[in-house]
Amino acid sequence: MSSGKTSRYADRGDRGDGDASGDGSANGAMGGATSVGRRGFLRAGVLAAAGLALSRPLLAEPAMAAPRMAGNRGPDDEMIDAVRQLLKAKFGDRKIQYGHVQFDIPTDAPDGRAVPAIMDIDLPITPDSYVSAYYLMVDHNPDICLGTYHLTAASGEGPIETRIKMRRTSYVRAIAEMNTGELWSAAVKVFVGLNGCG
Repeated sequence: MSSGKTSRYADRGDRGDGDASGDGSANGAMGGATSVGRRGFLRAGVLAAAGLALSRPLLAEPAMAAPRMAGNRGPDDEMIDAVRQLLKAKFGDRKIQYGHVQFDIPTDAPDGRAVPAIMDIDLPITPDSYVSAYYLMVDHNPDICLGTYHLTAASGEGPIETRIKMRRTSYVRAIAEMNTGELWSAAVKVFVGLNGCG
């Protein structure tokens, strides 16, 4: 009898998760298949979870690395041909760089007849390095360049504050021209409700 018990427990051990009450080969095969199926399912689930965990930082990283900050847009700001031509006429082949211009303008303007705008620069102003002119442009206005503000070294630091009229939703651009010839800019898309240009 002892040899029968030994054989029975050995068979059950070989079957792994086989039913303890069953002694047929069919039950043993099904038990083994169930065990393999469970192991495979768990392994696949663990691998899938690990893959998702590893991919999340990679997916989130671009959004964190490149936040969408108003007034600091890059060259993907839908510049139209008329604006390109105007910039070429005013500045020739000089490179217009994005940055340093602090441009405060609402992104949502229900009334296009009076949209407040403030332009400033975060570079240090000295007698040898200062803003010689600010340019304020609206891409889709009848007159794209709404204003030019000429400054001197004696003007010192301080923002330019104004109100503009806008015909429709458009990018608004603030360009600062330094006395050294450098050009810095910012662009903000402003959504307009009421046409302010008649």
